[in-house]
Amino acid sequence: MVQSNFDIIVVGAGNAALCAAIAAREKGASVLVLERGPKQKRGGNSFFTDGAIRTAYNGLDDIRKIIPSITDEEAEKIHVPVYSETEYYDDLMRVTKGQSNPQLAKQLVTQSYKTIQWMQGHGIEFELNYENQSFEKDGKRIFWGGLPLKTNDKGVGLIRKLNERVIELGIEVWYETRATELKLENNQIKSIVVQQEGKELTINTTSIVLACGGFEADKKLRSEFIGEEWNAAIVRGTEYNTGDGLTMALAVGAQKYGQWSGCHSIGTDYNAPKVGDFTKPGDIFKKHSYPLSIMLNKDGNRFVDEGADFRNYTYAKYGREILKQPDHVAYQIYDSQVRPYLRKEYDLEEATIYQADTLEELANLLPVNQAQFLKTIEEYNHSVQEGNYNPTEKDGKGTDGITPPKSNWALRIEQGPFYAFPVTCGITFSFGGIHVNTVGEVLNEEEAPIAGLFAAGEMVGGIFYENYPGGSGLMSGSVYGKLAGTSAASYALENRRDTVTQ
Repeated sequence: MVQSNFDIIVVGAGNAALCAAIAAREKGASVLVLERGPKQKRGGNSFFTDGAIRTAYNGLDDIRKIIPSITDEEAEKIHVPVYSETEYYDDLMRVTKGQSNPQLAKQLVTQSYKTIQWMQGHGIEFELNYENQSFEKDGKRIFWGGLPLKTNDKGVGLIRKLNERVIELGIEVWYETRATELKLENNQIKSIVVQQEGKELTINTTSIVLACGGFEADKKLRSEFIGEEWNAAIVRGTEYNTGDGLTMALAVGAQKYGQWSGCHSIGTDYNAPKVGDFTKPGDIFKKHSYPLSIMLNKDGNRFVDEGADFRNYTYAKYGREILKQPDHVAYQIYDSQVRPYLRKEYDLEEATIYQADTLEELANLLPVNQAQFLKTIEEYNHSVQEGNYNPTEKDGKGTDGITPPKSNWALRIEQGPFYAFPVTCGITFSFGGIHVNTVGEVLNEEEAPIAGLFAAGEMVGGIFYENYPGGSGLMSGSVYGKLAGTSAASYALENRRDTVTQ
């Protein structure tokens, strides 16, 4: 029998989990973090993000409070439009077709900026998202799409800073420890069963925060809930998100909630690793300049409106459209007019690229129906309407007479050299989760709290359906991580018991 004194156990070690642990410790609770993977693979999906984080804000002054290093001279050279709580909420509801739980959505939106400030207060560093969310116009950098903030050094920097703060606060972390079962007594959380170094341990505690991700890394669960074709998807993040937290929570009566048949997925490099590579983090394999492209499948046909909206509002659903194509592959096509506008990931050595001086030569390089490939591009070129091309806004420069249309950013593909980037579907996280309330308490089938049980991050169901606004997943993890940790601390300190590990 080994005596321990943990008021709260947090399962997981990504952004949501560590925010929960820090928030709980901030309130005076003792905290243990359980991480299934080894230390060198800590951080969950958060480690692999590009760091973009969506918050409501009232203009550049609010942004400068978060990034005080912005000088007056730099501020004169940038334009950061206001992104209000109303705009954030409306974007979330629009892309989820009104399915997002209004209470959970409102909490995410209204707590977003306060949570960013709280994170900053705990040492998380932010920077302007110049690389992916701005274009130069009339000598100024114009930010667009409500996403000017990112964490310094992407997800790698976020996880590093969160762990530094965890150490400073004296929070204990056990690596290579897999949680397998929750135990209740008198309808209250009493303990958690874990596997560690081949042994099974039962750790008594007062409160548990589950923040260990969805089930996207488990082929069986993907096939069961999302569809058999998802066996072919690349897992963009951690290999350890196999639904452990969801399984444990449902076993003690948590209500299944949200879109279990849906997920966040993107078009990613066809030759990306089959699971997230911790030696190459930072979301380097994505290919997110597709609104400026046309995308063709192996049959030589287009299949989506590439310019329907800013990529922030379409990329999380277009991955599954690529998955539906023959051999789960598509080709993003660009010419030399557009090539300078492409995001940095297109220039990395990891990027798979085909280049040719003519479209006929490009078609010869690709395993596609060459005749249809060239016919599709010709028909597209004839359909492009006149107008002012402007990647910083929805310019309305579209097509006429083809299906699917291209609604914005339509330029004729006519100036060589020409480029093709093959992409496939990469799954990021599953949307299906459990039901929590606005303070992170896990609810049962009667929608009453399970005493002592809380959840955050990708385990929260009911916020994202079909799609999501870019950067809102990381923000949701932070908001609900902080809320769940704070709530768990309040509960634990009111119901503190001696804890024993056996």
